Amino acid sequence: MSQRPTTPGVESPPIALAWIWILAAAWILPGLVGHDPWKPDEAYTFGLVYSLLQNGDWVVPMLAHEPFVEKPPLFYLSAAAIASIFSPPIALHDAARLTTGLYMALTFAFIAGAARELYGANRGWLAMLMLMGCLGILVRSHQLITDISLLTGFAAGFYGFAVALRRPALGGFWLGTGVGIGFLSKGLLAPGVFGITAALLPLYPAWRTRRYALSLAVAAPACAPWLLIWPFALYNQAPALFTEWLWVNNFGRFLGTSEIGPPAGTAHYLRILPWYALPALPLAAWTLWRARLKNILEPPLALPLTGFAVTFVVLSASADARELYALPLVLTLALLATPATDTLRRGVANLIYWFSVMGGGVFVITAWFYWSALELAIPPKLHAHLHTLQPGYGPGFKWLPFTLAALYTAGWIALLLRLKKSRERPVIAWTATMTMIWGLLAILFVGWVDVGKSYRSMIADLQKTLPLQYRCIASHNLGEPQRAMLHYFANIVTYRGNNPARQRDCDLTLVQGVASEEHVPLGPWQKIWEGARPGDNVERYRLYRRTDL
Repeated sequence: MSQRPTTPGVESPPIALAWIWILAAAWILPGLVGHDPWKPDEAYTFGLVYSLLQNGDWVVPMLAHEPFVEKPPLFYLSAAAIASIFSPPIALHDAARLTTGLYMALTFAFIAGAARELYGANRGWLAMLMLMGCLGILVRSHQLITDISLLTGFAAGFYGFAVALRRPALGGFWLGTGVGIGFLSKGLLAPGVFGITAALLPLYPAWRTRRYALSLAVAAPACAPWLLIWPFALYNQAPALFTEWLWVNNFGRFLGTSEIGPPAGTAHYLRILPWYALPALPLAAWTLWRARLKNILEPPLALPLTGFAVTFVVLSASADARELYALPLVLTLALLATPATDTLRRGVANLIYWFSVMGGGVFVITAWFYWSALELAIPPKLHAHLHTLQPGYGPGFKWLPFTLAALYTAGWIALLLRLKKSRERPVIAWTATMTMIWGLLAILFVGWVDVGKSYRSMIADLQKTLPLQYRCIASHNLGEPQRAMLHYFANIVTYRGNNPARQRDCDLTLVQGVASEEHVPLGPWQKIWEGARPGDNVERYRLYRRTDL
């Protein structure tokens, strides 16, 4: 039986493992509660969760009483289950967002397990910190979006590939499970990436074995229920929606035949990765540079490099490109960067460490200065400017966020003081600084940001204008996030403009547009309300009433 590899690094982390787990928890928790669903991704995702809680239909995802089969339902089901457990006392949308924290914790566990298999027993925590420190995942990994459970599926799948070298049955199980989680999160991306990766790995001697063949034999039945049960149920219940999901929202988005706007171009991910995957990308490049061609065929480099290459090619070939789709790329780069600390030059290591310390210190001073201006009106000119940007925010000293932010600041300082000089110190310092930065932003300023990103106040203002009695509300150019929030905050269900028969029955029409142009619906309509989110000078929403009824 093959043994786990060993690396020339330290035998234990330069701080107690308890600090690592505290750091991981401190990274995950901020931003999960305390704000409304934000446009665009959180708003429509929560709309699907909310509809699921209302109608209980797990086969056909619904958004404001209309089918919405862009993605499979795993994340929505998970969020609905967790929301039903923790709400009340937590607000329903906050309780649903706890699902994101659960999936991120699982992602950290799987990437740590993969690193232990590839690099040695004491490298799991380092890979986890490497992923936590990447700039691109800070905001996205605290949002209510399906890409988070997709990331968990990728982490589980790569853990399965890694452990298959030593325990083929266990590796096959987690490979199949990871593919299944990814599939039920976002469709065919995960099966496609892992299928190509599985076919390429036998090019390396370590996977050209009966053990690997056995792991694939186990993976097939492990992923089968994930891949078959929901699609079969959807096809059986609504064949037209199954066709829409498969051909429009999977192949259509990949090939560019769906109406998703102009493609971002094949260089999209090349442009964003230098900042999105910082610091994992340069450290991964250093790992490859040091290895040259000597160790490129060995599992520690072959697996994450192949995984990155396949994922990058598949994502770049797709006509649909967004920055959050790069999350699986960051996962593979974090794995590939893990051994870089063993050979990092002392000058570079010191540069990363002191940049983390000094940059974090500057941010702490700046964050508390802006908090003082925002909440205490010191200095008054900056206070006035901040409240001009978000005119609906109510300032004032609040004990809970002040105490939590003070703990984050003190905890960051305490960790740095306890941190021993070692090869891993720069990564720990960087990740601790990123955790502190995210914590202060999410704790001190989330309420201020929420005022401008939430639709709550705008919808409340709209409700005041609604007649006491009306038949229905038609809509024109109204997006999915807005439809979802109208349903959640006010139980308002609108009917699209592509349903003219239903629109003729409606005595109200809600139009989404811009401030500079007004498009009055054709016919006898009179505007009775106009509004926007606080501080939003672009979007406008206008409500019209028929005058011939």
